[in-house]
Amino acid sequence: MSTAATAPAPSGVPDRHHTTGWQVRGPFADSYWSAAFLVVLALVPYLVLSTTVGAVGAQVGRDVGLGEQALSLTNGMSNAAYAVGAVIALQLTVHLRGRRLLVGYAGLFVIGSVLAAWAPTSGLFVAGRILQGLTTGLMLIAAVPPLVIGWPPKRLTSTAMVMNMGIFGAVALGPVIGGVVAGAGEHAWRPLFWIVTGLGAGAFLLSLLTFHDQDPMNPDAPWAPGALLLAAAGCGLTFFASAELTSHAFVSTWVMLPMLLGISLIVILVVQQYTAKRPLMPVKQLASTFPVVGIIVAITAGASSVAVIELTQGALLAKGTDPGHIGTLFLPQFAGAVLAAGMFGLLFHTKWTKVIALTGLVCIAGAAAILSGVARGGESLVWVGSGLLGFGVGASVAPALFIAGFSLPSNNIARIFALIELLRAVAAFSVAPVLAHIALTVGGDPATGTRTALWICLGIAAGGAFVAVYLFVLARAKPHHPDIDRWIGGEEPAFDSPALAAALRGLPSDPKGHSDYPGSQRGATHDDARVPAGVGD
Repeated sequence: MSTAATAPAPSGVPDRHHTTGWQVRGPFADSYWSAAFLVVLALVPYLVLSTTVGAVGAQVGRDVGLGEQALSLTNGMSNAAYAVGAVIALQLTVHLRGRRLLVGYAGLFVIGSVLAAWAPTSGLFVAGRILQGLTTGLMLIAAVPPLVIGWPPKRLTSTAMVMNMGIFGAVALGPVIGGVVAGAGEHAWRPLFWIVTGLGAGAFLLSLLTFHDQDPMNPDAPWAPGALLLAAAGCGLTFFASAELTSHAFVSTWVMLPMLLGISLIVILVVQQYTAKRPLMPVKQLASTFPVVGIIVAITAGASSVAVIELTQGALLAKGTDPGHIGTLFLPQFAGAVLAAGMFGLLFHTKWTKVIALTGLVCIAGAAAILSGVARGGESLVWVGSGLLGFGVGASVAPALFIAGFSLPSNNIARIFALIELLRAVAAFSVAPVLAHIALTVGGDPATGTRTALWICLGIAAGGAFVAVYLFVLARAKPHHPDIDRWIGGEEPAFDSPALAAALRGLPSDPKGHSDYPGSQRGATHDDARVPAGVGD
């Protein structure tokens, strides 16, 4: 590594070059593809495991001494740690140097992965899995925003495709890997976890090789311990309750009380951030049509798609299908995700991003309808349904993230991603166990229950699409091309978002050029949109 003085940041690349004093730079600090590969290695291992570990749960339980309920709770707490980790990382990045933190996060991920892979006892496995989830959430905020805004605008299309494949392609590949490992015989899960450890070590190495120091977002901002406590308690209670459905009834006090309390705390967190003068997450600034639509799409797509995968896997296992064969049936899902990533890249700079996101939700609903017959139908349903599902997830969630991100200046991107990932993770990883419980308890037999649960998935996806379209109608919003050059500079949004329900409120349908238009970020005040976390008055 070399040491050099830094110059003021050139326009459009504030995160990589704008650092006060002297800094250390790795040999690959100016390599875009090294930075992109770092993001992939930081996120893919855990996200693959999130949709793989269910298929190998029996192997893991026998080897480390965890029963079905304990393993479900371990996975739930790991997912909760992932969601909370994104918020913790945002708080730390506001006050501390993010790239230095990233090195520590990657190192801790390797430690957690070693514990999980080696684990001779249940306690070490549980600790390792929770540490994996926490550090992946931390790395999400430390690694992804600099890749998005730290390079010239021409790189943004590649970044969008990398994120799409790195996050949602990994989730789509999980069932395939899970099936292969489950069909490979006893103890096959350990080599998978050691591979994850190796990938984590690669992320740690790249965090050093691409190292470039950067200033904190705003070291003078107030700390927000209340927001962190609300996020941690809300996620912990919600995920605990959903995990307990493995051995308790949905209406039992052991499930309902923590679930209602956890969801209430998440709602309180959102309200508190909306009303705070100097919030950690920009809830109030996102309260206009385009970002609200993006958040709705991300939440409903996450909630429905993860549940569809788990319900389909459960139905196939109940029919006696070989786990290895189940993995091959999900190959079209990964192909669909690849296709969606390519389409998103081609249309990324156009006004069709919003249409892509809505189309993705419709595809998820269609996949749920097709797979509703999986318990009694043939394997062709899984091939077609999983392919449509992979395309739907890839076409909905990543575009939704950028729809919200483009609605505020780019220096808010870490704050936006932290908020959306918190809400999306809560929806995705807590709804699926509830619907799996419904599949086993409703209708008198698992086949009927599975069909009912999959129709609920269809309703979630279709409902999200309907609400999103209705919000567009109420705002009389017209899709328009994002101004990437304006956005990447950090001071202006890529497009101006009309106010919620503008038609009902008698507001103009096009905010462009109206500096006093409610919801238009072009005319936002200092504490509304133009500043990073915690700088508002």
